[in-house]
Amino acid sequence: MRLQVATRHAIFSVLELASQPDRQMSAVDIAEKYSISPNHLAKVLRTLGREGIVDAARGVGGGYRFVGNPKRLTLFDIIAIFEPIGPTTGGIEAGDDTSEGQALRLVMNEIEDTARATLSSITIDTMLKIARRSSAPKPSERRSVSR
Repeated sequence: MRLQVATRHAIFSVLELASQPDRQMSAVDIAEKYSISPNHLAKVLRTLGREGIVDAARGVGGGYRFVGNPKRLTLFDIIAIFEPIGPTTGGIEAGDDTSEGQALRLVMNEIEDTARATLSSITIDTMLKIARRSSAPKPSERRSVSR
């Protein structure tokens, strides 16, 4: 599964802001950390603001702040804002009317259902915990530091 650029920007922003919910950050600060376009990120943050996930304060010292519930907000909630996820409901493609085509569509829909269930079970709080574990020094790095 490959996420669209806006979706990745949204997930990075939510994780960054949710890691310190009392702190406000500018779109530029978030963009610099993830090496992404601040202009594109600003559009993503406005969308997250309309959805009630972040709050924006204008002016000097302004920025964005996470206002969601990290234990209830899931990856699926964020992804669903920016891109469609779900069973294939598009038009009929070549081969769909064959038994093989119908079998392929059935399997693809099952894969989509599994992806949806997995993304719905992972909260922002869980992602923050995974990120903290991922940034912890590896045992080989710890040894070299202690010498």
